[in-house]
Amino acid sequence: MDSMAIIIMGSERDLEFSREIAKYLKLLGVTFEFRVASAHKTPLVVLDILKEFENQKVVYVTVAGRSNALSAFIDGNTASPVIAVPPYSEKYGGTDIYSSLRVPSGIGSVVTIEPEGAAIAVAKILALNDTALLDNVKAYQDNKKQELERANESVKKLK
Repeated sequence: MDSMAIIIMGSERDLEFSREIAKYLKLLGVTFEFRVASAHKTPLVVLDILKEFENQKVVYVTVAGRSNALSAFIDGNTASPVIAVPPYSEKYGGTDIYSSLRVPSGIGSVVTIEPEGAAIAVAKILALNDTALLDNVKAYQDNKKQELERANESVKKLK
């Protein structure tokens, strides 16, 4: 296996949201694995996961709500790309996203709140060295454009 996404959840409660990301990764042809670890509660486990994949081409996708230290912690301990995808929380009115956006200096994780967007970002990063994956990304984007063109033709007929 040449490259892959490692989806690390802060807790098992993030599994359903992570499965949405995985659904799009599958559509794009990206291999992935799930892990659960917490920067607050099990930081040594997080470091073990990073060590497990340190010599592979991976993109880490972090899924953690509330106080998302996971994304910055991982980014600060790997040279691989990190994409933070904090699940939206009605309980906090979305304000918990700030813990993913406001991170210490020297941290370069990127943030998106949509599972589809996270999967596309992973695929584009991995496609830098994988022409077959690049073709998958282009086909996915072309399909989205065709959907809009069909919708446009459909609504033009409405009176």
